[in-house]
Amino acid sequence: MTAVFPRVSTWPTRLFISYSAQVTDVYDRNSVQFHLFVDDKQSYASGRVSEVDDIRRRLYDCAEEVAAWCASHRLQLNASKTELIWFGSRTNLRKLSTHDLSINICSEIIKPMSCVRDLGFHFDDKLSMKQLINTIARTGFYHQRRLRQIRRRAGQEVIVRLVLALVMSRIDFCNALFAGLPTSTIAPLQRVQNSAPRLVLQLGPRDHVTQGLRELHWLPIHV
Repeated sequence: MTAVFPRVSTWPTRLFISYSAQVTDVYDRNSVQFHLFVDDKQSYASGRVSEVDDIRRRLYDCAEEVAAWCASHRLQLNASKTELIWFGSRTNLRKLSTHDLSINICSEIIKPMSCVRDLGFHFDDKLSMKQLINTIARTGFYHQRRLRQIRRRAGQEVIVRLVLALVMSRIDFCNALFAGLPTSTIAPLQRVQNSAPRLVLQLGPRDHVTQGLRELHWLPIHV
């Protein structure tokens, strides 16, 4: 299974969605699925590896029609901010390596990326979530190191709120997408969470964090 996510930035305004509602007809004519946001459009299609050329053609035709529609409505399709990614298993992506996977939009060649960011969430081409999890873990440890410098002056109540805002909120964001991932993949998130009670409750390096998690009412990452 493969999928493509070109992203198109346009003119943001509160009434943009109602103003651009007619563009959905373009996607329907080209059999391309879509998501519409205030200043972005996402187009995607799926199929077998053998259908990659047909998917590219449909997305190209759709992008050309969207560009023409934008011009007719005094909007400009920003091809420089368009991102393209192909999703699939490692085996299927290896098969796709022999194909031209780029798409031409507004005279610009959009080459596929291995990872894209969507609404703050990083998607890699294999949907392993490893890059996203490593980024969250790195950021979580960074904030805890900074908070440790003010732990004694701020007090426990303030530190708990800061940890929830700066660390735990990032772990919780879109956490439903982590369901079913291998334990080894989400292990960095558990290490971040385990270090948080040590900071908040000032536990020693040999103290177990299980009781601390219960005291703070924090559920473990992996159940």
